[in-house]
Amino acid sequence: MRRLATLSTLLLAQACTPLDTVGRAPEFAPMEGNYEHAAMYSSLPYSQDPATATSASSLWTSQRNSLLGDHRAAKRGDILTVVVEIDDQAKISNQTDRGRSGSTSLGVPDFLGIPQRIDSGLTTGASTANAITTNGSSTFSGNGSVSRNEVLTLRLAATVVEELPNGVLRIEGHQQVRVNYEMRDLVVSGYVRPQDISRQNEITYDKIADAQISYGGQGQISEMQQPAYGQQILDKVLPF
Repeated sequence: MRRLATLSTLLLAQACTPLDTVGRAPEFAPMEGNYEHAAMYSSLPYSQDPATATSASSLWTSQRNSLLGDHRAAKRGDILTVVVEIDDQAKISNQTDRGRSGSTSLGVPDFLGIPQRIDSGLTTGASTANAITTNGSSTFSGNGSVSRNEVLTLRLAATVVEELPNGVLRIEGHQQVRVNYEMRDLVVSGYVRPQDISRQNEITYDKIADAQISYGGQGQISEMQQPAYGQQILDKVLPF
């Protein structure tokens, strides 16, 4: 039974391990089926804006594809650039000291002669004058500190996937970079106001509401930095 349990454990660990990726680079995510793909296919072409030209002989027209037109993202399917420049530092230090002491003494030296009668029946040295005496003390000291420094600078293109009734745009962007056998994934999503988009069709991350920024990766290096599956299971199961 012990050998059978060991064999079952090894087979389970092997089944959980992605053996199909051994010796192969991580695959790119398919471009079809996501929100960006659906938004681009459901929107009108860039040259088919409903605006009409003010003059056939003028260099400027009200169309977005004109020389001096507004090229900022404004509708579903448009593309804009998201600039992520995070340089945060946080330092927190806490110190707590607590102390308490208490003393209690209870006795009945005189009460209509009753304590004297009780004392006569007690052992030598015992008296109701000091019947109960208690002493207590407690101390506590705690220290804690947090020091964090995060620097992240990224630029990527995002797509307007939805126009909300109040005019706010929901954007999503996904970028993958593969170098040798390591894949780097960058995902950005959130809500932006059209007036916050600059004339260069860019928006910074601090102007994105409900921003969700993810920068991670997968591949041989990322797998080596993670504990083995068995170790992760033991860390979750063992109570000590």
